[in-house]
Amino acid sequence: MSRVSAERTLDPRSTAPATGLVRRLLVPAGVLGSVIGAFAFVGAVDPNEPGHYPACPLLQYTGVFCPGCGGLRCAHALVHGDLPAALTANALAVAGFALFAVGWVCWVVAAARGRRIRLDPRPAHLWAVGAVVLVFTVVRNLPSGAWLHP
Repeated sequence: MSRVSAERTLDPRSTAPATGLVRRLLVPAGVLGSVIGAFAFVGAVDPNEPGHYPACPLLQYTGVFCPGCGGLRCAHALVHGDLPAALTANALAVAGFALFAVGWVCWVVAAARGRRIRLDPRPAHLWAVGAVVLVFTVVRNLPSGAWLHP
């Protein structure tokens, strides 16, 4: 019996499916590692302290909050488990992080099954995303949208 199991482990075809799975998951794992590294850095270097990160040029020169303003503070708050502070800093970024997480999980599941994910958004979807970003930007710069200021 031990001879049969030894033959199976020596057979190069027995490790092929595992090797294929590892190869398929390398890129998603690399992306996850990069995201974890970026969030770890932002979690360690507080963006609320002046001088750690450059200021938003749009905000600095015009006083207008761009859609990304507060994104680093949002990520810092999420790393430290403070969801209300993250939503206050940039609610759109929180939604983007959540959407990225769902997309990454779908990518990993598809890669593990040997399938590819094909993102083929229709023009209407792209226009809808652009409209959401535009409305968010306009509302956060209105006096009534002060609750969206970072």
